[in-house]
Amino acid sequence: MPRINTGLFATVCATFICAVGVAAAVVAHADETPANASPIYGVTIPDGYRQWQLIAPATEGAPLNEIRAVLGNDIAVKAYKEGTLPFPDGTILTKLAWKHAQSAEFEPAGVPGAATTVQFMVKDSVKYKDSGGWGFGRFVNGQPVDEKQHQTCLGCHQAKVKNHDLVFSRWAP
Repeated sequence: MPRINTGLFATVCATFICAVGVAAAVVAHADETPANASPIYGVTIPDGYRQWQLIAPATEGAPLNEIRAVLGNDIAVKAYKEGTLPFPDGTILTKLAWKHAQSAEFEPAGVPGAATTVQFMVKDSVKYKDSGGWGFGRFVNGQPVDEKQHQTCLGCHQAKVKNHDLVFSRWAP
């Protein structure tokens, strides 16, 4: 009867058990969505977005009555400057929004009041193939809003700006 090298056998078994455990952990982690991700799309707040370049200011009338600023990452800015449509994968647009407030120092001027939302559009034609290549995220005080609000994003963009790759903002001269 052949002898089994128990040391080698134990090493092989331990390696196998370790590999199975690591594989299970990787699979479990791949299915996790961060708690701070938007429902439906899984968009999270990108680091450094407040330092991105201004694409355009915007205003929203009643009932929202907001002042807005649309910012873009380097990929977005390049696409806007070159007139590239559809926007390339990796494009991220951010909309900062504040309530419109009357300036205390200068009567005719409006200024940003309380912050309302921060919104993101992330272009990934593979990951978001069912939503025109875009993932959406809307956040209040750093937390994603509920799924019901996220369900309105795609429909609004498809209905109103289908001919501009679902993006409302235009480059401000």
